[in-house]
Amino acid sequence: MGNPNGFLKYTRVENDWIDPLKRIQSFNEMHILLNDEERKVQASRCMNCGVPMCQSAIKLGGMVTGCPLHNFIPEWNDALYKGQYDMAAWRLLKTSSFPEFTGRVCPALCEKACNCISMEKDYSNDKDIKDPVTIHDNELYIIEKAFESGYMKPQIPKVRSGKKIAVVGSGPSGLAVADLLNRRGHNVTVFEREDRLGGLLMYGIPNMKLDKKIIDRRIELMKAEGVVFETNADIGKNIPAEKLISEFDAVALCCGAKKARKLNVLGEDAKGIFPAVDFLKNVTKELLDTGLLREAKNLIEDKNVIIVGGGDTGNDCTGTCVRLGAKSVVALEMMPQPPVERQANNPWPQWPKVLKTDYGQIETIATAGRDPRVYKTTIKEIYQKDGHVTGIKTVQVEFKMVDGVRKLCEIPGTEKELPADIILVAAGFVGAEEYTAESFKTEMTNRGTVATSKGPEAYATNVEKVFVAGDMHRGQSLVVWAIAEGRQCAREIDEYLMGYSNL
Repeated sequence: MGNPNGFLKYTRVENDWIDPLKRIQSFNEMHILLNDEERKVQASRCMNCGVPMCQSAIKLGGMVTGCPLHNFIPEWNDALYKGQYDMAAWRLLKTSSFPEFTGRVCPALCEKACNCISMEKDYSNDKDIKDPVTIHDNELYIIEKAFESGYMKPQIPKVRSGKKIAVVGSGPSGLAVADLLNRRGHNVTVFEREDRLGGLLMYGIPNMKLDKKIIDRRIELMKAEGVVFETNADIGKNIPAEKLISEFDAVALCCGAKKARKLNVLGEDAKGIFPAVDFLKNVTKELLDTGLLREAKNLIEDKNVIIVGGGDTGNDCTGTCVRLGAKSVVALEMMPQPPVERQANNPWPQWPKVLKTDYGQIETIATAGRDPRVYKTTIKEIYQKDGHVTGIKTVQVEFKMVDGVRKLCEIPGTEKELPADIILVAAGFVGAEEYTAESFKTEMTNRGTVATSKGPEAYATNVEKVFVAGDMHRGQSLVVWAIAEGRQCAREIDEYLMGYSNL
């Protein structure tokens, strides 16, 4: 440990944000990074604990806390503090395939488990210590420094195994499978149905949160290392599954879980209702294709937008609509508003069930003077005229025990009408789109995911040589979990092909 008193001496300082009124004028990334010396100070706050809860994913209170990738966080924080940038990158990349992605979009499960939070007092000056180390920002700094310095060079395998693997889907799990198996010396081809590579990273996350140049930079590195990519390759539609089965020694299905949940309310057939991820995809695609966003602005500008769902995707829609000039944005959340601080029944190191105000909500407050979120509320009916949305009827809801079963119930007399020109459904997903799995004849679970023959912790399906990873395996989850799944799946494929694995 470089500075044994760092966590006592220094306070947490995060990367700053560009002012909301300025950043909404573009779709550029929003953060202002600390300089080298400031970042070293933040790294010095890492205590090198005897039991670093940050680097091991554990399930507590029904939710996982700690890093699913088991990153060597104290090690690379120590190297960063000492200015050993190459050493920090080497230790980071040992366990993390794409720190430049997680350093931007991960909610930092590691930080919620940081031992700094567990300390009540610094008795030397009677100051509260409740702020975790800036692990998330440190990670991003290390990998960007590695690219800047030239440390990130193609690592071309010296020996090839002769084995061929097909990866279906180029999202975070598919890229992780491809990256590790290529490094092992196998020949990997990635098939992507869209016109650009990156899957959810490319078309599910807005540019201001993850600049697409960052994805392209990693793809180019992987190409230089020998990974082959094919776009507009929709397996199960324009390319039959049989072709992959016959031509490759193993196939990894990493197609995500993009089947959107429907509203199931009266009037849902009206025009002007869009799945949130489809909306985000169209905006990003137009931004990359033309840079003008004429169609997107025509859809949203001066319109009343209702977003159903207040999670990360709902927040991304909120920030996108603010940038496109929406007249108003209202985000409906079924759950009650979380408390501002941890409750007694939600202690560290559990995931903190507290109110989070993200960039999209902050931008709406800055422009409209109010938080866009409305809690304990859902749509009861959609009004339409000439087949297009004109408004909605909402109702407040709460969970109650009915005949021994917890059910979501309407609260009588709480109906309310709101104007609506556009409705974006960010209410989650109900599983994978079935056609690719069906083309391989793999079994499905009742959650709409692909089943694995040796239980949920394994990756081999019921079909010989076919494996599955990411959201298509575990259901809708985080980018960091998708990468972790991809790495574990790669190891299982390697064992299948070689009889052992050193991954």
